[in-house]
Amino acid sequence: MLNKNSNIGWNFDNSYDKLSPIFFSKIDINPVLSPKLVILNEALVKSLGLNSDGLRTDLGIEILSGNKVLEAGAYIAQAYAGHQFGHFTMLGDGRALLIGEQITPSGQKYDIQLKGSGKTPYSRGGDGRAALGPMIREYIISEAMHSLDIPTTRSLAVIKTGENIIRENKKDGAILVRTASSHIRFGTFQYIAAFGNDEQLKELADYSIKRHFPNIEDNKDKYINFLREVINKHAILVSKWQSVGFIHGVMNTDNMTISGETIDYGPCAFMDTYNPNTVFSSIDTNGRYSYKNQPIMAQWNLCRFGETLLPLLKENRDEAIEIAQNAITEFLEIYYLNWMKIMRSKLGMLNEEAQDKAIIEDLLSMMEKYNEDYTNTFRELTFNNFKNKGMFGSKEFEHWYKVWKDRLDRQEESKESIQNLMKKSNPYVIPRNYRVEEAIEKAESGDYDFMKKLLNVISNPYEYSIDKKDYSNPPEPSKYPYRTFCGT
Repeated sequence: MLNKNSNIGWNFDNSYDKLSPIFFSKIDINPVLSPKLVILNEALVKSLGLNSDGLRTDLGIEILSGNKVLEAGAYIAQAYAGHQFGHFTMLGDGRALLIGEQITPSGQKYDIQLKGSGKTPYSRGGDGRAALGPMIREYIISEAMHSLDIPTTRSLAVIKTGENIIRENKKDGAILVRTASSHIRFGTFQYIAAFGNDEQLKELADYSIKRHFPNIEDNKDKYINFLREVINKHAILVSKWQSVGFIHGVMNTDNMTISGETIDYGPCAFMDTYNPNTVFSSIDTNGRYSYKNQPIMAQWNLCRFGETLLPLLKENRDEAIEIAQNAITEFLEIYYLNWMKIMRSKLGMLNEEAQDKAIIEDLLSMMEKYNEDYTNTFRELTFNNFKNKGMFGSKEFEHWYKVWKDRLDRQEESKESIQNLMKKSNPYVIPRNYRVEEAIEKAESGDYDFMKKLLNVISNPYEYSIDKKDYSNPPEPSKYPYRTFCGT
């Protein structure tokens, strides 16, 4: 066991493992055969107050792979439950290990979690390991989300384990080192509501408030305000997802965090051709988590979260239900106001007018009709640079374009100010699905250059550069829809 002063910068101040034992299980490490560093997130290393050179040493890699234990570490797996595609089940960290809560130089706290580190009491028969491909996917997509200013968990490193794991065939094993402001999920509250008692529910709620919403800690009505804070966080989060065409794929209640951070990048992807019915997940056969359904499903998940808080809201259950329902009913309005604000910015609208909703919806309707690329359409409007074909060559667009331009001309701001707003609101590049697959395929064969190049490109998604042109191209047409799979 290593002392925390290992010259790497670990500064743990663990708190989750001080909660009642029902919330977690202490874990003995499951050492891997031959850990090797695939990639280290230098910018994140610095912000966490860690030492990059120290993490790259054999000792640093042993810690990041779970082969060495830090004396100050927590080493726990968290218990939670959740609705998976509408069905409630007991879950928990089946292949993840929280090694500790790092205090950064700015005084913030982040979980350091090893994903794919081995079996836990919640593994449900699985091996607790992870394959290299899905871990690289999460690293790439989570860093893209961060660069797009979308709340997200982040990836500190990917480690190859030197072991093979069996899925549909042999795969290289890997561990993702994930950071989050915490890993408390809606499903954590569902677990306590189902298997704990009201005292433990209050303990979890008080802990969550103190960690994430200290501004309401002393409020008389702090538990309903807690619900409202979480509702607001997710209204903002999902509006940002929608604005860049991101589809999560598995919006189960165990994949929704109290902090409002995007978590668990399994069958997720970014939409190319605009179609509200788009689904990427191979297991979402009924489109429960399609692009258009994401706001609705977020509200459904919030209903499940709200149900867990009822004992804390009022002694009278009927009164508690009414309080929770009134708060959750506000979600779609908050979401809509945030989404409209973002969409106005994407179209250069610096103020509000009554016809804005129609302008936005008419554009999206045309994009769907003519199978236009979501990201590139807004980029082309930003630079007023589009070819006279498809939607752009239609009479519908000609009419829409005039209405839109007349709308912009009524603003007091200059054309330069309008374009600058659009530049800051419309990414030039996103992690195109075929580019992500290319990076994963190359990495699985030992070539990490494609992954590193892609990460460099998406680290500045709003930078308009000719060097990034190839990365802005949509994929070649295919008769088969793009599908993603839950990485295990």
